[in-house]
Amino acid sequence: MSNSETKSDVILIGAGIMSATLGTLLKELVPDINIKVFEKLPSAGEESSNEWNNAGTGHAALCELNYTVEKPDGTIDISKAININEQFQVSMQFWSYLVSRKLIKKPQDFIMPLPHMSLVQGEENVAFLKKRFKALTKNPLFKGMEFSEDPEKLKKWIPLIMQERETTEPIAATKIDSGTDVNFGSLTRMLFTHLENQDVQIHYNHSVNDMKRTADNKWELKVKNLGNGTVERHTAKFVFIGGGGGSLHLLQKSGIPEGKHIGGFPVSGIFMVCNNPEVVEQHHAKVYGKAKVGAPPMSVPHLDTRFIDNKKSLLFGPFAGFSPKFLKNGSMFDLITSVKPDNILTMLAAGVKEMALTKYLIQQVMLTKEQRMEELREFIPNAKAEDWDLVVAGQRVQVIKDTEAGKGTLQFGTEVITASDGSIAALLGASPGASTAVHVMLEVIRKCFPENIDKWEPKLKEMIPSYGLSLMDNPDLLNKVHLSSAEILGLVGTKKANLKTTTSFLQEA
Repeated sequence: MSNSETKSDVILIGAGIMSATLGTLLKELVPDINIKVFEKLPSAGEESSNEWNNAGTGHAALCELNYTVEKPDGTIDISKAININEQFQVSMQFWSYLVSRKLIKKPQDFIMPLPHMSLVQGEENVAFLKKRFKALTKNPLFKGMEFSEDPEKLKKWIPLIMQERETTEPIAATKIDSGTDVNFGSLTRMLFTHLENQDVQIHYNHSVNDMKRTADNKWELKVKNLGNGTVERHTAKFVFIGGGGGSLHLLQKSGIPEGKHIGGFPVSGIFMVCNNPEVVEQHHAKVYGKAKVGAPPMSVPHLDTRFIDNKKSLLFGPFAGFSPKFLKNGSMFDLITSVKPDNILTMLAAGVKEMALTKYLIQQVMLTKEQRMEELREFIPNAKAEDWDLVVAGQRVQVIKDTEAGKGTLQFGTEVITASDGSIAALLGASPGASTAVHVMLEVIRKCFPENIDKWEPKLKEMIPSYGLSLMDNPDLLNKVHLSSAEILGLVGTKKANLKTTTSFLQEA
């Protein structure tokens, strides 16, 4: 065992998109800040941020039907869609700032323009989609969205989906060309390369095993070097736990009161990936449907064009699975060891309340490939089994906590737990996650460094022109930001070898 001890201003646990974003923001705000990163895997962006472990949707609520809920009176609540769209615009502005300053290069390696579509069948669902379309298009954030229930028009929009389809019931879709496909794995690696160039020390193959408060209110971390087995001690004034599903265990070890009465439920995902280039070329969009009754929001079926390693791919899913692991590279004991005296009642309450989810997960785990093909054929009627392979995606740990809705409520979203003194913060939860990373990390900065916010505001506004403002309430700024981001990120008129792009990121004024 090594007795070496090093001191830092900031320690980031986990080399995913969240730590990469927070580290980059802090380095821009305080160039001489001392930051260390610890990641137990050999490289960055290998868990939830990896391009094969998520859908790559730049979540802007353009196509995800679970972000717009129909209320009992029949009206559509679009407040969540507005919030998520505004948050994604913040990410786009920050990425544009980094590219314009040449802090990261080749934006086409992490973001591509791609239409986002919602597709439904059945009279009731078509009526819902029409109401959703009318509600969204009154808002400037969703300008340019189109709606159609004309099968001939849909054949032009989604030829692969409409091919050999028997339209015995009403069918409708919305389409908006300002959507994106984002390779969060590539972006994460770019950001960590930038941070290394800024003298940030990144320690791969290092696992944070424990942490405790010191007498002077700093945090001391016990870190194991997985390469040689030595244990080091590192102290910092501020710690961010951004270890994906692994964050819950570390939050519990911190002992902060804010981390009590919180549990986690792991849900794994499986995608089908098309291995036939002729089929891949027939589809160019992200098309989201409606989740089945009893399915968690993360299991909304969608057929996605993806751009990975400069190659166009086609994915369908996700199919839910179950593993007690909290990380893809985690332990089979992750779930059981997360149950503590302070959260056992919360976990038991969730178990009783979520019987429908448990039943759904069991059914999903038992699906054969042919049964999965039948679900795919709801999107592609003539899909052939030999054209599709299974890919296991990342683990998601849904937060379980006591809320006004009752004890043991399962949360579907991204959540940050912060100590009252701002010395430590932990990120929990799942989608929309990576898409809203910049907004979420700005919230961490606001809560954990409140004494510096006024001083940092000019720089924050330089990086994010809409900082402190609502784009929805400032349409001129919204248009300016859209135009600037599209141009800098190469989303307008981009030509790339053998890759078809969408007509334009911008809607015509």
